[in-house]
Amino acid sequence: MSKSIIYGLFDDDELLLKSAKELRRNGVRIKDVFSPFPIHGIDPVIGVPRTRLGIGAFIYGATGLSLGSLMLWYMMIHDWPMNIGGKPSFAFYLNMPAFIPPMFEMTVFCAGHGMVITFLLINKLYPGREPHNPDPRTTDDKFMMQINLADNKVEEAKIKEILLATGVQEISEK
Repeated sequence: MSKSIIYGLFDDDELLLKSAKELRRNGVRIKDVFSPFPIHGIDPVIGVPRTRLGIGAFIYGATGLSLGSLMLWYMMIHDWPMNIGGKPSFAFYLNMPAFIPPMFEMTVFCAGHGMVITFLLINKLYPGREPHNPDPRTTDDKFMMQINLADNKVEEAKIKEILLATGVQEISEK
């Protein structure tokens, strides 16, 4: 009886990248890669889609700009108009140069906080969550590849053969 997950442990990030390319060439889907630092170029190799966080950042920034503009209009024009330095307090567009810094700050504030909250929610990084790291050596100097056998049509023996041919240091199953 075979196990459901195969872990391949590597000493070098280049070997892991080479192994991932060879596995993908043979039709193997890689679930995840664990490494002590980012491996540039691994995302398209293992099939991670491009992120849409940039769209989220734009939406959060536009929301912050809108809220900042609304806040300034309400406080400085509608609710409590004040004559500061001879500037007219009856039209928003006449005070626009003075309003640019707080509107910019609200844009950055909302974009930054929205991105952090979105990142934490998408990655399920909430308090009390158990960490998912199959081997603590991956936080120091090792690189690990996770392959779920249920996601693949390739046999377990073929996957192990490819891993051994591409320089895996250790293969473990769960």
